[in-house]
Amino acid sequence: MRVLRGRGPDPRADRAHSRGLLEWVRREGEPAVRVWRPHRQVAFGRRDANEPGYEAARRAATQRGFSPVERDVGGRAVAYTGTTQAFARIEPLEDPRRGLGDRYDRVEAEVLEALEAVGVDASRGEPPASFCPGEHSLQADGKLVGIAQRVTEGAAVVSGILIVDQRDAVADVLGPVYDALGVPFDPDSVGSVEAAGGDVEEVREEVERALVGDAAVTVEMLRER
Repeated sequence: MRVLRGRGPDPRADRAHSRGLLEWVRREGEPAVRVWRPHRQVAFGRRDANEPGYEAARRAATQRGFSPVERDVGGRAVAYTGTTQAFARIEPLEDPRRGLGDRYDRVEAEVLEALEAVGVDASRGEPPASFCPGEHSLQADGKLVGIAQRVTEGAAVVSGILIVDQRDAVADVLGPVYDALGVPFDPDSVGSVEAAGGDVEEVREEVERALVGDAAVTVEMLRER
C-alpha cells in the first residue's frame, strides 16, 4: 500500500497530488491512503454549483478568507480551516457494481476506531441541519466526520472530512455559504475532536493507522515549497 503524507503548496497543486494518487492505483492495481490537512478553503460539491446562489456562496467564502474550490464528489459544501483533516483510501476496482456499502462500512468503522484511540466517543449519524448532510456521518457533540465515495473506472475512492478543532470558524463561514445556497444549516451542529475532549495532536496518525491496517506500506512525503 502506498501512503502519501503532507500537502502541496496550494489547493490546486494539492488536488493534483490526489488525482495522481488515483492514477497510480489504477495503473499499479494496489491500494493507497492519504491523510492530510488541506489549505484553508470551502470545497463545494457538484450540487452546489447548480444552485442559483452559488456565486454568492463563493463570495461569502472569499470574504471570510476561505478559497472557494470545487471537489469531484457530490454532497454539499465543506470548510477546511487549515487544521481540518481530510482522509482518503483508494482501492483498485474490477466491478463497479459491487462493494459500495462494504467500503462505506469499513471506513466508518476504522475512523470510529481512530477517534476512540484519541479519546472521542463518537457514533454514526449526525444532528439535524448539519454541514454536507448524508447518512455516512459520525458525531460526538456535533457532526465531526462526513464520508463520501466516488467510483471511477478501475478504482473506488472513499474520502472524508474530520473537524479537528476551530469548529466556530467552520460554522462562521458555512452559515452564510449555506444561506446563499438555500440549504438548512445549524451552526451549533458542528462538532470537533477538540470539543469532544480528544487528542488533536495524535488524530492524524491514528486515522492513517486505522485506514492502513496491517498492510505493508511505502511512504511518500510531500513538502510545501
